[in-house]
Amino acid sequence: MEKRNVKYPIGEQSFELLRREGYIYVDKTPYIEKIVNGSKYYFLGRPRRFGKSLFLSTLKCFFEGKRDLFKDLYIDTIDWDWEPYPVLYLDLNNQQYKEENNLEILLENFLSIKEREYDLQPTQQDHSVRFSNLIKRMYETTGKRVVILVDEYDKPLVNNIHNRERFEMYRGKLATVYSNFKSSADYIRLVFLTGVSRFGKLSVFSGLNNISDISFDIDFSAICGITEEELKDNFKEGIENLSQRYRRSVDEEVQELKRHYDGYHFSEESPDIYNPFSLLQVFAKRKYSNYWISSGTPTLLVEQLKRTDTDLKKLLNARCSQNDLSGLDIENVTPLSLFYQTGYLTIKQYDPKRDLYRLGLPNIEVKQGFFEFLLPYYTHVNNNDVRVFVFDFLDEMEEGRVEDFMKRLESMFAGIGYDMQFDEERNVQNALLILFTLIGLNVEAEVRTSDGRIDILVRTEDYVYIMELKYDGTPEEALEQIERKEYALPWAVDNRRIIEIGINYSSEKRRIDGWKVR
Repeated sequence: MEKRNVKYPIGEQSFELLRREGYIYVDKTPYIEKIVNGSKYYFLGRPRRFGKSLFLSTLKCFFEGKRDLFKDLYIDTIDWDWEPYPVLYLDLNNQQYKEENNLEILLENFLSIKEREYDLQPTQQDHSVRFSNLIKRMYETTGKRVVILVDEYDKPLVNNIHNRERFEMYRGKLATVYSNFKSSADYIRLVFLTGVSRFGKLSVFSGLNNISDISFDIDFSAICGITEEELKDNFKEGIENLSQRYRRSVDEEVQELKRHYDGYHFSEESPDIYNPFSLLQVFAKRKYSNYWISSGTPTLLVEQLKRTDTDLKKLLNARCSQNDLSGLDIENVTPLSLFYQTGYLTIKQYDPKRDLYRLGLPNIEVKQGFFEFLLPYYTHVNNNDVRVFVFDFLDEMEEGRVEDFMKRLESMFAGIGYDMQFDEERNVQNALLILFTLIGLNVEAEVRTSDGRIDILVRTEDYVYIMELKYDGTPEEALEQIERKEYALPWAVDNRRIIEIGINYSSEKRRIDGWKVR
């Protein structure tokens, strides 16, 4: 019998609501102690829907002195006077910032409400001056320095990363507001900003030389998201419900959750971090699905790929430094930093000798969901047909129906859009990588042999497929290369049937225009 006692806070980001309404809450308050005893200015970068807003809401309630909300949590055991501080909570997450006045309207509403609260008469001055006046008035009224919390401080910039004019307009407006963090320092107790990226030329970073960026800090690796220890301690009922539904043991269910939603790392010594949004969804609905990836389309990333000649295979297994990941430069936006900061890539390994990270896809959810979204941009497969296309292709390969799956490949490349900025060779390589990754077979690209590299090697239970691609050549040339370089030799004693396929791609026709099988 499944248990249904736990309330999972799907989409809820208010700490007060969670605590008063009895929702499940994973105790992240030990990090509050670190913050109040540390720096005055903080920045935390994490992907969307990873719990940044909930943590800011927790900070807000803490500084407002609402001790009753923290009963039985760690922070209630520390030495703290619980006297309320004045708090400015600026949430920039509720606009898409596609119009010039979106930020103006948001700031106007925010300032008007707080000015009325502190009996401060609105003026005709710009928002930066009003922001400064408000900070000073809050300090003078309460005798306490002000706590400033800014959620998604960079959303107007991230949403316009490919619109240079609008990006610069929003950067200018935000810079004037954020400049108050330095000019009003005497009246400020704490500034804590969350976002996706650190924009170095914005005044909050260029003007404050003492801001603590904890995005890669080992001590704050698990400030957002769920660790495996937190999973087992807080979600026992949810795990048991899933194990009963899928007829697996509890340990097997934890491993299944790990495969789907774990795998994030935010420092060189980070514990494994589960995606909190997907975990709450799978426990509430008792069904596995790609919840996080489905909650927001990665259009920004696709736009970046279309602007650059990106080798997906290298991107998805890249080595880089922390500097490569920590910020975005409008002059040189790289797919690597964008993919990491938005949560589609994560740290997989750290090389202390070279001080380099190895990146990779975090889990099944991201791999499947992102590649299903990408495939139509590289091929002629319709968005709604991706899953059917992939599983039909899988069946045909497993059954050795070469004629059928090669015709399917032909149709996949027929009519590729001319807006793709890749050269045709890169486009074909990326499309095949996406397709074979989605299939989930034992697929390898550019496999080394004693005399060369096999373009694509696919192994099923009954077959070994060796594929060689030519660009503006002939299928005969491709087959001849397989034979000449003895690509099939390592599998000569294999019980499976070896099928060699030579394929030619025409750059003029922008499609596969011939293939032969041996």
